[in-house]
Amino acid sequence: MKFEPNKFHSTNEIMISNENKNLARWAMDFALKNGCQAVKVNLYAGSNSSFEMRDAKMDRLQQASENGMTIALYVDGRYGTYSTNRLDKTELQSFIKNGIASTRYLAKDEAQTLPDPSRYYKGGKPDLKLLDPNFSKINPDHKVQMAKNAGEEAMGKDARIISVESSYSDGENFGYKLFSNGFEGETGNSWFSISASVSMKGEGDARPSSYWYESALMLDDLVKEGIGQKALERTIKKLGQKKIKSGKYTMVVDPLNSSRLVSPMISALYGSQLQQKNSFLLDKIGQQIGNEKFTLRDEPHLIGAMGARYFDNEGVATQPRTIFDKGVLKTYFIDTYIANKMGIEPTIADPSILILQPGNKDLQGLIADVNNGILVTGFNGGNSNSSTGDFSFGIEGFLIENGQTTQPINEMNVTGNFLSLWSSLAEVGNDPRLNSSWRIPSLVFDGVDFSGI
Repeated sequence: MKFEPNKFHSTNEIMISNENKNLARWAMDFALKNGCQAVKVNLYAGSNSSFEMRDAKMDRLQQASENGMTIALYVDGRYGTYSTNRLDKTELQSFIKNGIASTRYLAKDEAQTLPDPSRYYKGGKPDLKLLDPNFSKINPDHKVQMAKNAGEEAMGKDARIISVESSYSDGENFGYKLFSNGFEGETGNSWFSISASVSMKGEGDARPSSYWYESALMLDDLVKEGIGQKALERTIKKLGQKKIKSGKYTMVVDPLNSSRLVSPMISALYGSQLQQKNSFLLDKIGQQIGNEKFTLRDEPHLIGAMGARYFDNEGVATQPRTIFDKGVLKTYFIDTYIANKMGIEPTIADPSILILQPGNKDLQGLIADVNNGILVTGFNGGNSNSSTGDFSFGIEGFLIENGQTTQPINEMNVTGNFLSLWSSLAEVGNDPRLNSSWRIPSLVFDGVDFSGI
C-alpha cells in the first residue's frame, strides 16, 4: 500500500529526482526478491556553503554538496544498514547482495522491525513552508557581503578589539523515504545564518570574547543587521570579569543559554536511556518533576518554523503533545525498536519543536525582580549525570544586585540536581528565540548553589 508522501516543492535541481525515486523503488524490490523480509530506503541530497571573514577579509570558504542512499535490510531476524553515493543500478545490485550476505553474519535481533503501518504519516496536511524557493538564485557576492557587513559593524569601534570574525552560511537538505510496508515520504528544508564574534584585550592576560548570531529558514526573514554590533556590546560587558563569593543565589539564565538546562531533561526521556536504566526520570510518568510553571510542549506542525515536520525518521506521524504539564511528566520518547525491547507501546522517536510556556516578562523585567542573583550568559564545560540528575557547569555572566546587573563574573561553577533545580523554577520569561526549534525563554531559579571564592 502506498501512502501519499509529505511533499515540499522546489525548482532547485538538487531535489530528489523522479529518476532517483524510481531507483529507490527498484532497490527496495530487488532487496525483497533477494532474501529480505523488510526494507527501508532513504535517499538524501543537499548542499551547503559558508563564507568566513577575519577582520573583514576572507579567511575560509567552503562549499559542498552530497547525495546518496542508505538502505536498511531486515534479513531472517537480523538487521543491517548500508550507505552508498553510487546511485547506479548495476553497482547497487552487488551493493545490496553484499549487504544481505553481510547482514546474515550479524546476531539476531527480533526487536528490529518496521513500525506498524497504522502509525505512519498518510499525507494530506498543508505545506510546512520550510524551503526557500530562491535558494539557488542567491549570488555568492551577496553572501560574502552579508558576512563582511556583520564584521564591519564591530571593526574599529573600540581600540581594545583584537579581532573580529564574521560569517555567512546556508544550506538545503532533501530526503525521500520508502519503506516496504507502506510508507513513502519526502522532506525538504533550507536555512541561513549570519554570525559575528569579537575578541578584546582585557585586564592583564584576559581576552574576553563573545558572539551573536541570527538564523532563518528563508533569506528574506533573516536578520542581517546589528549582529556585529551586538557581539561587540556583549564582549565589552565582559571586561573586568572575576569570581565572586560562593553561596546560594537566584539564578537567571538568558534565552541564548536556557536550552542547556532543558537538554538533560529531554535526554532523560529517550527510550535508549530508559531501557538501559540510565535515566533519572525512569518510572516517573505522572509524577511531579518540576514547579507548576514548568509546562513544556512539542508542537511539530508550526508552519514555517525550524524543526517542523509531519513524520519522524521512522515515518511515524508527529502530533502535538505535552511533555511536562505544570511540572508533571506526561510522556517519554519511545521509538519502535526500544518499544519492542521493553514490551511497551511506542510514542515518537524524538521531539520536533519544544515550546516552554512563556511568562509575562522579558529578561530585563525578570532581572529587575531579583535582589541578589547571578545572570548566566554562558555555560563553559561541565557535566551532568544521566542516572542521578546531578550536574556541575562552569558559568559566566553578571552579578545581580537590587534589580541591576553589576559585576561581570566568570570561572565560577553552578552545581545541583535537575530534579531539585526544576522544582525551584520561579519565573519563565516571554523571550524565546523563535529561530530555534527549542523555544526556551529566559528562566529564573531560586536558591541555586554557585562556587567562586
